[in-house]
Amino acid sequence: MESPMPLPTCQALTLTCATAIASTLSTYAATPASSNSVAVQASPDFPVAAPETVGVDSRPLVQLSEMIRKENLDVRSFLVVKDGKLIFERYSKGLTRNHNYELYSITKNVTALAAGVLVDEGKSRLDEKVAPILTQARPDLKEALTDKQAIELRHVLSMSTGLVYNFKPTDDPIYYGAPDRLKLAAETTPKVAPGTAFDYTDVNPILASATLGADAGMPLQNFAEAKLFKPMGMSHYAWERADDKGLVSSGWGLRLRAVDMAKLGQLVLTGGRWDGKQIVSQAWVRTMTAPTSAPWYGYYWWINDIVATEPETHAMGFKGQFIVVLPERNAVVVMTSMLPIEGGLRESKNVLAIRRMVNDYVLPALSNPAHAKSTPASRKALARELELASQHQGQAEAPADPTDTPKL
Repeated sequence: MESPMPLPTCQALTLTCATAIASTLSTYAATPASSNSVAVQASPDFPVAAPETVGVDSRPLVQLSEMIRKENLDVRSFLVVKDGKLIFERYSKGLTRNHNYELYSITKNVTALAAGVLVDEGKSRLDEKVAPILTQARPDLKEALTDKQAIELRHVLSMSTGLVYNFKPTDDPIYYGAPDRLKLAAETTPKVAPGTAFDYTDVNPILASATLGADAGMPLQNFAEAKLFKPMGMSHYAWERADDKGLVSSGWGLRLRAVDMAKLGQLVLTGGRWDGKQIVSQAWVRTMTAPTSAPWYGYYWWINDIVATEPETHAMGFKGQFIVVLPERNAVVVMTSMLPIEGGLRESKNVLAIRRMVNDYVLPALSNPAHAKSTPASRKALARELELASQHQGQAEAPADPTDTPKL
């Protein structure tokens, strides 16, 4: 797989910003509960507030929504959370807060959070060897795993196992027919030594799902439900597309509402806390969002590949699913969409789209408190635009799969 070059504007800042993310996240994690609206809320979702009440200028957000309509983009949801409050919630035609979406690779980011809980509980270790764990769970794969004895959990979570899988262009059994994904992953060929190179391949999250499920003593989706989804008040969630042996991939198949995606971003923003509870440790959040096998990649979380000028970490899914965490702004941005996939892993058209949206519209909205004054005109403009958005259905520019249909 081709490795796209980093953002040119980020080359001098990537390591600095990535390192600063952990420090800034820690600052918000230490915020007293009395000043953290998420920590004291009673609702399972976010309290809703007008942008101007938290010092946000709604005009650039209105302009963003207008741009989406004028360019006929298939953006299905777009949310902004600021100071623990949901200040912008845009859905396209026929969609509501309770619709869920296929998140594709954002499934990996949830897996990383689940891994953190297991590490916190002493059930997993970053330096644990995955082959012995998988061999115990699947003795029939012992021979296939013989050449993978050096692979550790940290390599699986950082896309640095060194394994190569011969992906087919269509109907690949690792994604579709899926009789036994773990067997396919176990039979892959080592290309380089573990930990020596970043290579984004969907073999790794299959190994992650099987290893973490074995550590948890239950399927990974059940562990995530018990430790993440239910404690965070999520609903309408589903982890689908298990193979014939019941193994889900931790690389795709998870469906969440956009508001629950925002909760995951808020969890990272606040150092692992939600509703006054420490869901995952602050130490793990720091570890997960620090560079590992590449300066722009941690443990399944991306670093400063959307915003190059300040600390930022994000989750990214195929066809334009994003959770962007902005620590210096105490803000989270979420988008679900069907935007073009051409351009490569980090330079695809949907990645370029979210960069434009965040940098040209969201950041200006968050950066203009002097003009963040609520007026009848501003409230009317925002309400009218959201109404127009709710009647708009953009043109899907990515190849559609049945799982791409939003569900209730």
